Amino acid sequence: MEYFDKPTTQEIHKEIDLIQSCISRMAQNSFLIKGWTVTLFAVLLGLLPERVNPRLLGVVMLGITVMFWFLDGFFVKTERNYRALYSWVLVQRPQGSRELLYELNLKKFNGKGLKMTSIWKAVFSKTLIPFYVIPAIVSVLFIVKSF
Repeated sequence: MEYFDKPTTQEIHKEIDLIQSCISRMAQNSFLIKGWTVTLFAVLLGLLPERVNPRLLGVVMLGITVMFWFLDGFFVKTERNYRALYSWVLVQRPQGSRELLYELNLKKFNGKGLKMTSIWKAVFSKTLIPFYVIPAIVSVLFIVKSF
């Protein structure tokens, strides 16, 4: 009967694989957002300045930067939270805990000792700030230069 009380190694490995696939998806989404940001920014800078008011161009570029920065922050936050879940599983499962086995809904882990990252911590992380501050500054310069 004890066999069913404690998660098997196979169950632990499967749960870790599921969590790792979530981490990989979030990292891939973050990478794609960065690619879209660079692409849109390059297109706007390369094609539109001659045809569009520079102030409007700066506002559009700033809007794109802020939106993608926040969206990228969401993916980074979610990835970090799944990494925390991964660590939690590695500690709890060998001790015999079957609580929330195979559960990927992070909200259900509130109060279970899982340290969650906030969206603001992710948005202003040292990995995102350098990437998004430069386009934001360029956008603001476009706006200020047009006055």
